[in-house]
Amino acid sequence: MKRRHYLVLLLLLASMVGRAQTDAPANKLNLGMDFKTHGEACSGGLPRMDDNDELMEDHSDFLLGRFRLNVDYERPGLQAHAVIQNKAVWGTASNQSLNLYEGWVKMTSRLGFFAQVGRVALAYDDERIIGTNDFAMASLSHDILRVGFEGQGHKLHAILAYNQNSDMVYKGTYYDGGAQYYKTMQMLWYHYDAPWLPIGASLLFMNTGLQAGVPGDTLKPIHLAYQQMFGGYLNYDSKHLTIEGSYYQQTGMYVSQTMQSSKIDAWMASAKIAIKPSDHFGFELGYDHLSGDSYVPVLYGGTFGLPIHEVNKGFSPLFGSRNKFYGMMDYFYESAYTNGFTPGLQNAFAGINGKPTTKLSCSATYHYLAVATDLEGLERSLGHSVDLQLSYDFTKDISLTVGYTQMVGTETMMRLKQENGSKKANWGWFSLVVSPSLFTAKW
Repeated sequence: MKRRHYLVLLLLLASMVGRAQTDAPANKLNLGMDFKTHGEACSGGLPRMDDNDELMEDHSDFLLGRFRLNVDYERPGLQAHAVIQNKAVWGTASNQSLNLYEGWVKMTSRLGFFAQVGRVALAYDDERIIGTNDFAMASLSHDILRVGFEGQGHKLHAILAYNQNSDMVYKGTYYDGGAQYYKTMQMLWYHYDAPWLPIGASLLFMNTGLQAGVPGDTLKPIHLAYQQMFGGYLNYDSKHLTIEGSYYQQTGMYVSQTMQSSKIDAWMASAKIAIKPSDHFGFELGYDHLSGDSYVPVLYGGTFGLPIHEVNKGFSPLFGSRNKFYGMMDYFYESAYTNGFTPGLQNAFAGINGKPTTKLSCSATYHYLAVATDLEGLERSLGHSVDLQLSYDFTKDISLTVGYTQMVGTETMMRLKQENGSKKANWGWFSLVVSPSLFTAKW
């Protein structure tokens, strides 16, 4: 009888151990830090006149520091991610840039469906339209709800965003001066990876609602002006050859700085081929074309008497990682043209890259730049620029990157961007990144 009791007890213990192994908790927690120190020395490119119509010094040197504290939690069916960020120029008196860069939760099912809500750093395809723009230090993130499906080579994402000011609870839905410049955004993205070839293809549709009008002005009543972006991205990526291509159309309504809206009819196309004969050497060729306004006045100083846009044909990359595509200086989309019109951009580039050792990599890229619109009395050429970059990984979590850009502009460049300044500009920079993992736990 006792043997039978012992046998039953052993069976119960065995079943409990087996159940404990099967139902064992799979919680994971990771705490990490990310330090980035970035320095720049700029000369030329953005001169301005003072109140006495004298040219101000067009040179600056500064250092920026960025600190991030990352917390990640994961268990079956649930993920949570938070990033606290502080960014400031060295010597800043106050520390007002402390914010929540990312903070989201994501629920997943075994069938591949998921739902994610919170503040998210979005990056899609080559990041031309939607990217983190991390080189700008502050980076981009969005308060969104994202639902979708991923599995068997298919990815389908739907995104919804709605932004509001905290102090406008009793004053309607006017949105101004918030974390994003848009009021609402809806996006649908589909991606397919072929199982038999290294080919991926994406389709994107985005509808963005921008705040237009002036509060209390009956002549310019508050309303939402919607603009649409739709297009696709194609990528072939093998060991020795990469081919990329994209096309996007922009329609709807454009909102100017005076809060007036006008129609948009713009587009862009790009193509790039990269050949990598070995693990230590490669080169690339590419071309970008971003449409511009049909007529662009090229007057010196002021905007008095300029015509008003009837149809805006200047393409806007919206939330893209801009330093990645049109030269490291990003001279064409980070700062406006002097007259408020957009002549578009043509960017033909060629580059070489090398990796002499596993820790050292280097690259050199030449850009020929031109507007996409015929200009009265001026040629289309904007000039030439060369980007040089060198990166070294000291360890897996410590790296240093240095870069230098030399740009030589034309008369067209000076008339459209530089006013009375020099046609030459140069820019040197470095970025030191230290990103240790501090603590990891599983239970």
